[in-house]
Amino acid sequence: MTLFLWIGAIGVVLLLLTLVLDDFLDGVLDGLGGSEWFTGAALAGFLGALGFGGALVHALTENLTLAWVVGIAAGLGLGAVVGWVTARMRHTDSGLAPGARELVGVTATVATPIPEGGYGTVRLHHGGHLTTMNARSEAPVAAGETVWVVESLSPGAVLVRPTHPTGDPFSPTADRPD
Repeated sequence: MTLFLWIGAIGVVLLLLTLVLDDFLDGVLDGLGGSEWFTGAALAGFLGALGFGGALVHALTENLTLAWVVGIAAGLGLGAVVGWVTARMRHTDSGLAPGARELVGVTATVATPIPEGGYGTVRLHHGGHLTTMNARSEAPVAAGETVWVVESLSPGAVLVRPTHPTGDPFSPTADRPD
């Protein structure tokens, strides 16, 4: 049983090192033929589940063979889950607030009035983020009005157009003849 506890402890230490040192085994495991699922965190999960699962089964049954079988099965299961989660996390968005290019087509609310020929600000929710952007419009827009983001002017500024009909044929909600 002591061997199982040591294997589990090595898994926990490896997990802590992987978290602190940003998966320092990544290149080594790739050299061993690993895929993006075969990470330091997945190896740590495998060792931890093998060690602690094997120790638990050995303590309950005194059957060393069963302890190894259950420990390896638990290790493979947890290692696969951790590898899958790690791979999914690597392919998610950065978590940063969206930039102006990503906001084209999104509805926003004018926070500070947009004067003719000048800038105001708009607030919008996109991708789970509340974002405030500098905004410009072809016509003045009062605070509180709803607008569409129609173009990215720079990383921090957008061109907007009111969502209410204005008679402008290019307005997103303008009445169009059938």
